[in-house]
Amino acid sequence: MLDAASKAFAQMFTPPLRGVLIKAVGLALLIIVIIGIALQRLLAGLADSGATWAEQTSGWASHSVWAALAWILSIMASLGIITGAVFLMPPVSALVGSFFVDEVADAVEREHYPVDPVGTALPLMTGIIEGIKIALLSLLVYFIALPFMLFAGFGFLILFFANAYLLSREYFDLAAMRFRPPAEATAMRKANSGYVFMAGMVIAAFVSIPLLNFATPIFAMAFMVHIQKKLAGRRVELIEPVR
Repeated sequence: MLDAASKAFAQMFTPPLRGVLIKAVGLALLIIVIIGIALQRLLAGLADSGATWAEQTSGWASHSVWAALAWILSIMASLGIITGAVFLMPPVSALVGSFFVDEVADAVEREHYPVDPVGTALPLMTGIIEGIKIALLSLLVYFIALPFMLFAGFGFLILFFANAYLLSREYFDLAAMRFRPPAEATAMRKANSGYVFMAGMVIAAFVSIPLLNFATPIFAMAFMVHIQKKLAGRRVELIEPVR
């Protein structure tokens, strides 16, 4: 498993995947910046409107006081958005990465498994749907874990293990569905659930590193291609003696 992780990480910076990595990270950054600017403008506008309304209705402070309060609230909102961007990285990168998973898988299969047949690319809509699922599930996990962040890191443990489960499940299925129908891919994952979950813990550790987690879809897909190949080979070894 560690060998698969080191291979996936090293290949991210080779020419076949470097271009994909730059495109995925650049697009994810652009989306986060656009969301951040839109939210900052919205919250700043709300702060100004609220201060104006309070000034007109209360009458107990001068305009400069309310303007200063609106400015402070705008700064606080901006800082909150910057902090929130850290939490948006994994779901946004997952959504963006869904457009590139087959490019990643193709590069890994051709580089490390040249004798084996290359997998069949997933339909674009299937990849996008899986990316949306990962993004929404990641957001849900963050919202569930957030209240527990204050309890001695308990929330971070919830976040880590939930990410391990969700990310291992989705990326293994994406890798396995290149070679088998969705039902068979799911059955294969369930038959090796413990091993796949342990692989997910490697991805969860990767996604917990700020900035580096922008590359999560590239690393996770490359990593799970190796895991899927390993489990497929083990399955063949178990079947052949029976024959």
